[in-house]
Amino acid sequence: MANQLADATSPYLLQHAENPVDWRPWSDEAFAEAKRRNVPVLLSVGYAACHWCHVMAHESFEDAEIALLMNEKFVNVKVDREERPDVDAVYMTATQAMTGQGGWPMTCFLTPEGAPFHCGTYYPPTARPGMPSFRQLLVAVDEAWHDRDEEVREAGTRIVEELSKQTAALPESTVDSDALDGAALAMLPEYDRKHGGFGTAPKFPPSMVLEFLLRHHDRTGSVEALSIVEGTAEAMASGGLYDQLDGGFSRYSVDAGWVVPHFEKMLYDNALLLRVYAHLALRSGSARHREVASQTAEFLVRRLRTAEGGFAASLDADTDGVEGLTYAWTPEQLVEVLGPDDGAWAADLLGVTAAGTFEHGTSTLRMLREPEVPARWTRARERLLIARDARPQPGRDDKVVTAWNGLAIGALAYAGAAFGVRDWVEAASSAAALVLDVHLVEGRLRRASRDGVAGEAAGVLEDYGCLAEGLLALHQATGEGRWLDAAVGLLDTALARFADEESAGAFHDTADDASELVWRPSDPSDNASPSGASATAGALLTASALVGPDRAGTYRTAAEQAVARAGMLATRAPRFAGHWLSVAEALAQGPVQVAVVGPAGDSRREALTDAAVRHAPGGAVVLSGAPDEAPLLADRPLVDGLAAAYVCHGYVCDRPVTEVGELVTALH
Repeated sequence: MANQLADATSPYLLQHAENPVDWRPWSDEAFAEAKRRNVPVLLSVGYAACHWCHVMAHESFEDAEIALLMNEKFVNVKVDREERPDVDAVYMTATQAMTGQGGWPMTCFLTPEGAPFHCGTYYPPTARPGMPSFRQLLVAVDEAWHDRDEEVREAGTRIVEELSKQTAALPESTVDSDALDGAALAMLPEYDRKHGGFGTAPKFPPSMVLEFLLRHHDRTGSVEALSIVEGTAEAMASGGLYDQLDGGFSRYSVDAGWVVPHFEKMLYDNALLLRVYAHLALRSGSARHREVASQTAEFLVRRLRTAEGGFAASLDADTDGVEGLTYAWTPEQLVEVLGPDDGAWAADLLGVTAAGTFEHGTSTLRMLREPEVPARWTRARERLLIARDARPQPGRDDKVVTAWNGLAIGALAYAGAAFGVRDWVEAASSAAALVLDVHLVEGRLRRASRDGVAGEAAGVLEDYGCLAEGLLALHQATGEGRWLDAAVGLLDTALARFADEESAGAFHDTADDASELVWRPSDPSDNASPSGASATAGALLTASALVGPDRAGTYRTAAEQAVARAGMLATRAPRFAGHWLSVAEALAQGPVQVAVVGPAGDSRREALTDAAVRHAPGGAVVLSGAPDEAPLLADRPLVDGLAAAYVCHGYVCDRPVTEVGELVTALH
């Protein structure tokens, strides 16, 4: 069989369409062929922006001799983890169980029934201490398959049985104020007081944990929680993780000090971080925090927006096969662009040295101090960005992923409302319209699209939860009922198709009618982005505060049950439950609802709405409109003919206020 990836919609699969390997996409036909030939399936999982995926492709998958061995001994299946997160989740669980670690590219050997019996990640072309070469691995697996066939199959069956047990729902556990206080305190000993963030290298941006700590500060006034957020936010924004010229964040830092990033830029990271920096800017009043939020929003709109109005998945880590080629600088290059005086000044400001902080004498750009003359930095930044744009650029994975677009829609709607930037809200509206028009097929979501055409992969729980959350934020920013209606439809589908019927509050990651895998994945932990279950719980809680009484109780109960089901995770491993804890904070606040009623264009209504958005705690619901224009505004009249704000906690409302000062006091 020849390579079958030429017609794929995934940019990652298309990167491998010219390999001499006879790749197949994930399909029943691939496993049927393995069964017919009585050979294992070699499953390779990665994504388009992955540096080490490119490395293994060049070293092994483009090698004719290795490809011949793969084609003779295996049925080879290539999967884009971003298109099929369900497949990735199942076999990443197996990889981590077998090796104690995970990552991409992921390399798994499966029986023709799909059971994994040997898993790993990257394998080099020549052996290294403690790591066989990829060729040696292929030979060893083939020999084991033929010499110990029954033993290998039995091992795969045992692995599936054991890991299936681990996906069972967690026991319920209360997440009350004491539990939230404990989770916040648990962050203190893990916080890196020198560099910000948590742990050592590699260091990832802990966006969901930061949002939880901000909400915790909103509710309790915790100085420690706010200190962790401010220290981490400032360290990330000053380091090489943040693009000092163009805005936006890279995936992670390879060192503890945020100096050298892994240069891929992911949509989900930037959407989550935009929300955090916008929220922090409202609390701190810091011009720098607002600048970072604004530049990140502009990065999303300028660099990741697709022709159809959605947002692309990522920018590659590599340019022309070289990691960081577009982004790194030498002192001489700065002088060449800016001239001797400004070039030397910029090198000192940005930490660009003769020795270099990255590779081959080049440096990443960091903001080592606040520029003494901001206008001088603004001019230099513009000139450097023009020069950088003339360099070769990293590739863009322009598929539109439903869940990640949901995160971007929500972040842009929130930041646009907070800062009064309608262009961001309009960009969020365009993306929402695209996803609903293209991805929602006969009432069910597809995972992704490209060039305006939906792919075949079914949406998973995170697609429903993240998109619903984004649409609810957009409803609040625009007042348009269509976004609320669409979110309600998605949540009803999530409850009907993904809920665990045997364990109230638990969810599966795939629908009850999805294509069958060796086990049905159900991972509640928040990792690089919110888990499907936590995103859905957050959307259910927000929706309960926006819909009418006919649905509010059902949604709130479902949200409470979901949070309780994740309670053990939230209290024992809070760094992997950041979004769960954010939802629990909103629950502890009531949630807070602010309904601002008044005629369109009324200056008092606009002032009250602006104050509500700026001062409401994280997780609050804020909606402005004419009386009875939306369920939250129903039965809330003007006060003596004046626009008024109604502040409610847990659906119990204070007396309405008509002055901004009164509203701010009520919210604080």
